Amino acid sequence: MADSLESPAERSTRLLSEPWQHAGASGTGVTGTIASFREIWAHRQLLGLLTKRELKSRYKDSAGGFLWSLAKPLTQLFIYYLVIGQFLGAARGIENFAIYIFAGLTVYTLFSEIVGSGTGSIIANAGLVKKVYLPREIFPLAAVGSALFNFAVQLVILLIASIAVGTLTFGPQLLFGLGALVLVLVWGTAVGILLAALNVYLRDIQYLVEVVLLLLMWASPILYSWQQAAAVLPGWLLEIYVNSPITLAVLGFQEAFWSEASNGVPLPHLAVRMLIALAIGIIALLGAQRIFSRLQGDFAQEL
Repeated sequence: MADSLESPAERSTRLLSEPWQHAGASGTGVTGTIASFREIWAHRQLLGLLTKRELKSRYKDSAGGFLWSLAKPLTQLFIYYLVIGQFLGAARGIENFAIYIFAGLTVYTLFSEIVGSGTGSIIANAGLVKKVYLPREIFPLAAVGSALFNFAVQLVILLIASIAVGTLTFGPQLLFGLGALVLVLVWGTAVGILLAALNVYLRDIQYLVEVVLLLLMWASPILYSWQQAAAVLPGWLLEIYVNSPITLAVLGFQEAFWSEASNGVPLPHLAVRMLIALAIGIIALLGAQRIFSRLQGDFAQEL
């Protein structure tokens, strides 16, 4: 009420006395990254609220609610198992083919949702971006939280199915599943944050991402084994293929939930490859955040 009684001159004087808050990059290099992380942490409650809103809006007025998060992966599993596994005979070369597929789909769907939802997150929240100052990274991070919820639901189904079939044994191989999860989170967040910023300036990116994610799924050893890819790819291309973070994450999940009880052939030095990919992913995440921080100052004008 006090603000409404101020004269224009008084309001101008008061605003001039307020500290300047720059909506763009907060510092450079390591100091800027630390400042950005502190700001995101200070808004962690808002991040939680945005994540809940993302989940509720996705299944609003739906009788099935969150159960619909299982519809797409289970439908994919049924189609791939029946058409590719049975009709085309892929299941004859891979034991427990259904678990093999679902393990790969579960971890790849997490990456796909983080990147897909993160890319359009700034535009989807244009109203907030134009009206309120807050760290814009919160919006793609809320997409990560929403994707993690759906991943948790699918993971429960995978655990139940692998126990029922007998492919899950509790041992050190489960660490590959944890490593695959971390790998996908780091790389998915890095790509999602970067594309979220670029999509504000070039809206075609969100449509290109849909195509690329579809290609990446077929380029990952989800419906076939990495040995089948090795049989047709030249040596240099095979090295790129098997060291892709998505390929490594899929192989890590299959190693954790399928391989030991199904005579799976692990990729040589899988753990070392995953650690190297994770280290590179952390660098990529920090770089993506700095690019995002540089670009976010003009988001409101572009939107």
